Amino acid sequence: MFTVLRRLGLTRNTGIVSIRTALATTASLLLARGLRMPEFYWAPISTIVILLSTVNPMTLAWQRFVGTAAGAFLAALIATYFRPGWILYGAAIFLCGILCSILRVAGAYRFAAIALSIVLLIAHDRSPWVVATHRFVEVSLGIAVALLMTLLWPLPSQAG
Repeated sequence: MFTVLRRLGLTRNTGIVSIRTALATTASLLLARGLRMPEFYWAPISTIVILLSTVNPMTLAWQRFVGTAAGAFLAALIATYFRPGWILYGAAIFLCGILCSILRVAGAYRFAAIALSIVLLIAHDRSPWVVATHRFVEVSLGIAVALLMTLLWPLPSQAG
């Protein structure tokens, strides 16, 4: 039996990573739904991004947290005063990069640009500040669950 599993490329580590990810993403999903988050799916997506990255989970979590906060804030600020269009969007992405550099979190730029894009480009029926806050909370919830999983059940390569 184990020989067949190995031939298929399945290892003990594959099983552990898969179980950890399934448990953590399901917890994120249930928590976000329990909080009645309108775009609850961002919580498990954020959990997946953190858990399945080759980057240290703490480093990546910090980048995603700060980037999401910066991008959501900038998008809400811009959407409050301007109607989004392609020129404004390009300028906002540029400002996102500048803001992340000034804040000394250049590694968070990609996450800031993603959050800005979601808040600024997707049509929403709520105020930009509400959308930005929801986005930040949904992502933060996913990050928190991923970090909790890495603390409670570290992978052998992460065990300290």
